[in-house]
Amino acid sequence: MSTPHVVVVMGVAGTGKTTIGPLLAARLGVPYAEGDDFHPQANIAKMSAGVPLGDDDRWPWLDAIGAWAHGRAGLGGVVSCSALKRSYRDRLRAAAPGVVFVHLAGDRALIEDRMSHRQGHFMPTALLDSQFATLQPLERDEAGVAVDVAGSPEQITERAVKALADLP
Repeated sequence: MSTPHVVVVMGVAGTGKTTIGPLLAARLGVPYAEGDDFHPQANIAKMSAGVPLGDDDRWPWLDAIGAWAHGRAGLGGVVSCSALKRSYRDRLRAAAPGVVFVHLAGDRALIEDRMSHRQGHFMPTALLDSQFATLQPLERDEAGVAVDVAGSPEQITERAVKALADLP
């Protein structure tokens, strides 16, 4: 990547967006923003109660992330955001046309195991099925890369850095 891009670290819950995002930002020398911090309190309450978010819940959240990404255009940054549907990624691209995506992807059993061991997060393991049902992987015309989440955070970050370096 020749110019500082804004990188959206995406994927279903439990893939490590909150772990990999800051590591990737540090490697790229840009700021990191935690996507969960952009959620309105009503969204957090819903997810904490085990209720999946609908598109109407997600639009203000995506708009807030898009505004952050727009403000970082040309400067670079990394933000975590599930960005599960193409329409969500399109909305982010509409706000910040230069964004690229790092899709943290992996085996459902591994992701569920990781989710079951994390503490203090509002997203229950019960919502993982709805996350996978909603997920639309990156399409060929979308700027981004898929990175396997098997291995240590450092290994995953290294794979992401290498994959991003290969983007035009």
